[in-house]
Amino acid sequence: MAQRPILVRGADLLDGTGAPARPADILIRDGVVVAVDAPGVLPAGDAVEVLDAGGRTVTPGFIDVHSHADNAPFLGDDDVSKILQGVTTEVVGNCGFSLAPRLDATGGVIEDYSRRIFPPVPWAWRTFAELLAATDAAGYVTNYAPLAGHHALRIAAMGMSDQAPDADQLDLMGRLLDEAMEAGAFGLSSGLIYPPGLFSETDELLTLARRLPAGRPYVTHMRGEGAQLLASVAEAIRIGEESGRPVQVSHLKAAGKPNWGLMTEAIALLDAARARGVAVRHDVYPYTAGSTMLTATLPPWFQEGGEPSVLRRLTDPVSLDRLRADLAVNSTDWENLSYGAGWDGVVIASSATHTYDGLSIQDVAAQSGGEPFDALVRVLLAEELKVSMIVHSMREEDLVLALTHPETMIGSDGLPPGLGGKPHPRMWGTFPRILARYVRDQGHLTLAEAVRKMTSLPAETFGLADRGVVAPGRAADLVAFDAGTVTDRADYEHSTRAPEGIAWVIQNGEVVVRDGTFLGRRAGRRLLPEG
Repeated sequence: MAQRPILVRGADLLDGTGAPARPADILIRDGVVVAVDAPGVLPAGDAVEVLDAGGRTVTPGFIDVHSHADNAPFLGDDDVSKILQGVTTEVVGNCGFSLAPRLDATGGVIEDYSRRIFPPVPWAWRTFAELLAATDAAGYVTNYAPLAGHHALRIAAMGMSDQAPDADQLDLMGRLLDEAMEAGAFGLSSGLIYPPGLFSETDELLTLARRLPAGRPYVTHMRGEGAQLLASVAEAIRIGEESGRPVQVSHLKAAGKPNWGLMTEAIALLDAARARGVAVRHDVYPYTAGSTMLTATLPPWFQEGGEPSVLRRLTDPVSLDRLRADLAVNSTDWENLSYGAGWDGVVIASSATHTYDGLSIQDVAAQSGGEPFDALVRVLLAEELKVSMIVHSMREEDLVLALTHPETMIGSDGLPPGLGGKPHPRMWGTFPRILARYVRDQGHLTLAEAVRKMTSLPAETFGLADRGVVAPGRAADLVAFDAGTVTDRADYEHSTRAPEGIAWVIQNGEVVVRDGTFLGRRAGRRLLPEG
């Protein structure tokens, strides 16, 4: 059915380029912006729906460059956590986690592993192309730009082994990556604090990055964001420099109190690389707490072999003695998240039984009168590793320093939808929080610059050719908001509250949100890489 043309009248337009706002009317036809002109110039006509912006700020739809909503198409309930923020496109498959490929020989391994972070998914595919056919059939609330995850590639080739791949295994990973790129993946992601990515050496990652088509990014959750931060930045830069591929550093941060202040040096390393021609950018989320699976508190040796091995070690006294000693040290060999946050700063977001949701590990220990270490072990065993956490480990000064850098984009890093519990509020609040806290309230960014970080900069970085700018010929993804009142309402206690101040959202030429309500049709599309 053909869409009715829409004339947006009375917009205070920020076009996404960083240019100042200007009054404008916008004509949309067949999902595309066909004209942008001064108010009153464009004729409406009887066949055109007139949408009054009422002087509100109108911008391109926001692009979430760091999402884990790979599973969103398969949910029975629409995942509206992003569209209600004005996000119209999500880059998924981050931190090495993608839902394909899945080979028969190791399919059980990736399925078991996925349950640590994803709710149940149907797994009715093997190849990346088959996964995308399944998501296409299910439909998208937001536009979907998938990355191929290094974990999935490595598990397909060699399970949860902590060994370096042999030539045949590395070649298989490469061929599976090639297939994913041909199917429509935008790039390769890695998650180097998680198994099996943490078992990989730089040369393995470099070999895979070199197989990427020119211009497709290597997107990395680096090997460490605490004591290892500077070495990890250097590794990411090396992979980009030697492969000739763009690099995206995911959720740049200096985590753990002993490492506060390292952000200045990290940014200096990135700027020096850019100055010599390395294409490297980064993203942040506007919170001083992170969130991931609770098993990320465990050292690498404890995670070899996958679920059965981890569960066995959690009941083995010798392994537990070694684990207790490892968690007490701020190691430079692996990222010790609990050391950097303290046990009162490690809060359970969602667990399989929901018994512990909202409690810190310190709280769980206090309930039984035991030690936090014992509480950690008890929770992991009781929930069979299916636990996500929030980790309070950063400081505001480092966040602001990263946020205000001109090469910074915005990503929510929200965990997969459908887990329940008390997820990190960034899943529902990231983009309005930028507009409210860091633009209007604190003045760290101008509104035009904040919008650029959410629109044209990510579109350029990830090759989203027709998104990110309001201009004739571009896709009609638009959001209108009241710059004076827009705000996030999600917090750590009430983490799934929708924002206020978003008037409407247009996606691919169709109004999908009005007055904070999703209108019920999945109008998103799977996007295709340039070239």
